[in-house]
Amino acid sequence: MSEQVMKRMNIRISGLGGQGAVTAAHLLAMAANKMGKYSISNPFFGAEKRMAPAESYARIGPEKIYDRGELVFPDVILIFHPQVITQQKSYTAPFYSGIKPGGLIIINTEQDLLEDEDHKRLEADGVVVYNFDATTLAMEIGGTELSTNMAMIGACAGMTHVVDLPALEAAVKDRFGKRYVASGGTATLDEAIKKKYAKKEQLLQKNNDTIKKAFEMSEEWGKTSSYAPAYYETA
Repeated sequence: MSEQVMKRMNIRISGLGGQGAVTAAHLLAMAANKMGKYSISNPFFGAEKRMAPAESYARIGPEKIYDRGELVFPDVILIFHPQVITQQKSYTAPFYSGIKPGGLIIINTEQDLLEDEDHKRLEADGVVVYNFDATTLAMEIGGTELSTNMAMIGACAGMTHVVDLPALEAAVKDRFGKRYVASGGTATLDEAIKKKYAKKEQLLQKNNDTIKKAFEMSEEWGKTSSYAPAYYETA
């Protein structure tokens, strides 16, 4: 009888400054640790200013991970803003460069942003593209566009199951509910998020509600797609 064996999943996040791409990668890594998995996350960006290109990476697997730096061959790509594609505000061009065969791309958009040539190239490699309106969901449930990153990590988890909801909830609690020391633009964004809510408990609940809804929506969509998570292989 065959069994499923966990292997590493590499996730590349491309967005714009102020969207919380660095925080998103960190939360995915923290959630993985909560589940007893190994992980590492790191950012990659130039000027720390709003709307400038920003990338971050999360590596999650069953064994210790030592490599850092730019993630050239991702299993999953998360696109936080349409301008990453439409205006090429990205350090990686084209935005799907290096995506592994059978991979997954989740784009924060309500409409198809890809050219016919892009679709053909991705389909030839069995890459699934999921257009997910994370910003609208963030506004409806989180009450602020700043929760877009929560919707995106929820969508990633719902499609890949690389981490589960209890682990993400615990990670969010650690990140925003305890004393966590961030630096630079990440610290500024954290403060902006906290000021949006009168009580810390409200912040935690809104973020987790956003993650949960995105998880459920994406998990359901995934059932109708051809995507098979690369996180597991049959032994």
